[in-house]
Amino acid sequence: MESQQILLTGGTGGLGLGVTPTLLSRGAKITIPYQGEKGVKRLKERLPATEFERLRFVQTDLSQETGVEKLVNDLSRVDVLIHLVGGFSMGPTHEFSYDDWKTSLELNLYTTFLVCKHCLKRMRQQGYGRIVTVSSKAALQPSPQLAAYSAAKAGVIALTQAIAAETSGLNITANVIVPGVIDTPSNREAMGSDNTANWTKPESIAEVICFLVSDQARDLRGAVLPV
Repeated sequence: MESQQILLTGGTGGLGLGVTPTLLSRGAKITIPYQGEKGVKRLKERLPATEFERLRFVQTDLSQETGVEKLVNDLSRVDVLIHLVGGFSMGPTHEFSYDDWKTSLELNLYTTFLVCKHCLKRMRQQGYGRIVTVSSKAALQPSPQLAAYSAAKAGVIALTQAIAAETSGLNITANVIVPGVIDTPSNREAMGSDNTANWTKPESIAEVICFLVSDQARDLRGAVLPV
C-alpha cells in the first residue's frame, strides 16, 4: 500500500477513526472528502502531526454528482476507493415517511454509485483499481423497522457485485464488507454500551480492507465478506 493514492469517504466518521490510521500506517496517501470541520478536527486529534502530510481533506457533498466528479478528477490518480459513508435509520414501514426513505437511499446507496462511477472511469484509464464498499448484516438478514436501511444496503451489495462482473478481466476489483453493529461512539450513544462484546471493532474492518486492496487479493472479486 506504500504510496498508493486512496480516496477514503467517511474517513472522519466513527468507522473512519479506525480505518484512517490503519491505512496511514501502511504508507498510503489519502484524500478524504468531508462536510463538517468537526470531524476533521476529531480525526487530527487522534493522529500524530507527522501523518498530516499524507492526508488531504476536500470539502465535498457526495450527494451531488458535479462535486464528486470534480473531487475525483482533481486527483492525480485513484488507486483505491474505500467507501465508508453511510447512515442508520429505522421505523415501522407503514409509518416511515417517503422523504426519510429517499434520504436513506441517497446517503447509503446513491453516494456509493456516484463515487464508484467516477472512480471507475479513472481506474479504467489507469488499468488498475481496487474498490471496497461497506454494506451491513441488515442487508442479508433484514429486521423489523429496518426496511429503508436494509434495502439501501442490499443495493450496495448488488452494485458492488455488478461492478466486479463488469471489470472481470481487468486489473480492477470490487468487494463489499458486511459488518454487524460497528463499535463507534455514535452507536454506543444510540444503543448503549452494555452489549458491545459482539460488536465489530473499526480496526478489524480496517484490517480486512487492507487485505482487499492488497496484491494478495487480486483475484477476489464480488465477494461479500461478513466481519
